[in-house]
Amino acid sequence: MSKVKPGIEVFLSEYASRYAGKHIGLITNPTGVDSQLRSTADLLFETPGLKLTALYGPEHGIRGDIFAGEHIANETDRKTGLPVFSLYGATRKPTPEMLEGIDVFFFDIQDVGARYYTFIYTMAYAMEAARDKGIEFVVFDRPNPITGTLTDGPVLDTRFSSFIGLYPIPIVHGLTVGELARLFNEEFGIGCQLTVIPMEGWHREMDFSQTGLPWILTSPQIPQASVCWHYVITGFIGELLSLSTGVGYTLPFEIIGAPFIHSDNLAAKMNRLNLPGILFRPLTFRPWYFKFKDEPCGGVQIHITDTRLLRPIETGLHLFSTLLQEYPDAGIMEVDESRMKMFHQALGTDAYDSLLKQGTPVENIIEDYKRNLNIFNALRHNYFLYPQS
Repeated sequence: MSKVKPGIEVFLSEYASRYAGKHIGLITNPTGVDSQLRSTADLLFETPGLKLTALYGPEHGIRGDIFAGEHIANETDRKTGLPVFSLYGATRKPTPEMLEGIDVFFFDIQDVGARYYTFIYTMAYAMEAARDKGIEFVVFDRPNPITGTLTDGPVLDTRFSSFIGLYPIPIVHGLTVGELARLFNEEFGIGCQLTVIPMEGWHREMDFSQTGLPWILTSPQIPQASVCWHYVITGFIGELLSLSTGVGYTLPFEIIGAPFIHSDNLAAKMNRLNLPGILFRPLTFRPWYFKFKDEPCGGVQIHITDTRLLRPIETGLHLFSTLLQEYPDAGIMEVDESRMKMFHQALGTDAYDSLLKQGTPVENIIEDYKRNLNIFNALRHNYFLYPQS
């Protein structure tokens, strides 16, 4: 039995009767399941009194089988026969036509705890659409897989707002989707009629492995909960597409490499930094697809030894800085405008480009962004739904 009862289970046992007779729209994907792996869509569809009317799919689709960035068309759900409206195609905000006949809008998707993961902005746009239509928006809460205690990284400079970062929050935000919804609603002017169905049994120190819940891959490159930790270390670096972060190999986001990298040298350099909670192992690999397809690459595998000590964005910045200094002629940051734009949007700023290129100590960069990070840390406590031991 799981230690944590996700929001969908709490809803069905305690709240479902409130919504009897209402026509329901549901944003979900394969991660929307209860602790027995039963689909939220199926559970709502089969619950007497509830009228599930339409489904809405985010990036990667309602079935989770679409590669990152690929647009998705509307379709019909093969199991329930309900219409499925794409929120990662012609529009990312539900249109009034998509919400025709809907009385209440539900959201049930597992997040990964990173600012640059798009599902939380699908939620934000849907909250705006619910506000515009004057209907209630209900979030079935789920765990933050990298705990509710850790925050790290630059707070987004709003000049770089995008679908991988709409609001000024850090890369690692330390909130659940329900808590994020509360913060978005109050701090960033959405102002919808919001209800969060909380989990039972979750506390802030828990990472996903401690919840007892089954992990469903949130997207094709996040197959296990442990990958969420690696995703925040290397995800922003991967936006440049000048290095492989393991996408196209068996260890997405857990490795970093390129044909020009000397693996033993890079591992030794990184381990000499004595970064907390992490070790680096030299390896060679050959991606089967995507960046450096079929090319032998040197690099490192990132082994997390203690998540309680790990500072993932600090680690990623040290790794990136080391690569820039060791391989100054490799053109790691000499990429086209679109890739640099994505890098800035993921990191949340362009303030550190020249500092990184010049070899400025990473500690100086960290000290700079910690001012805004501390302000966010004070703010986020206002939206906590769960205790911290």
